[in-house]
Amino acid sequence: MSARRLKTDPEIVEMPARTMAVVRTVGDPTDLGEDVFKALYGAAYALKFDLKKRGVEFKMEAPRARWFAGEGWKTVPREQWEAAWALPLPDGTTEVTQKVPKPPVGVENWEYGTVAQILHLGEYAEEEPTIARLHAFIAEQGYEIVGPHEEEYLSRPGAKEPKTVIRYQVRHTDAAGVR
Repeated sequence: MSARRLKTDPEIVEMPARTMAVVRTVGDPTDLGEDVFKALYGAAYALKFDLKKRGVEFKMEAPRARWFAGEGWKTVPREQWEAAWALPLPDGTTEVTQKVPKPPVGVENWEYGTVAQILHLGEYAEEEPTIARLHAFIAEQGYEIVGPHEEEYLSRPGAKEPKTVIRYQVRHTDAAGVR
């Protein structure tokens, strides 16, 4: 996330595309998370140390995940949740060294453009009212969601007050793209 301070009010912002280390999964995130993060951080830190040897500074950023269950996410059993878990990498990165054998870590370009986002303070299980508030804001501003549900985790699991940015790619609902 950028250095600017996030507010708990929804906002529409522009974000550039990002190069990401990515692990794709299907299953309950509670069961998969530990292995996913070991693989992601292993690959990202291997890159960080390799770049440091070459005099290039790489600052680690907060992890993100995109969830692909769509609007009916509550009806999909957790064992069937599809996700792409990611860590931002320096632009131009094309591969990473796999330090942990599984799950596989790839490199992808994540498009953003215009996004709507909000900072959620509290447990993941308590996100629903924040998500509903963001969805209402998107519609009120004349936008529609055109990408998956994304979360950026600004605090570690088990934090006293978890901080999560909830984000969607959006576009204007009118044909001309002008409000």
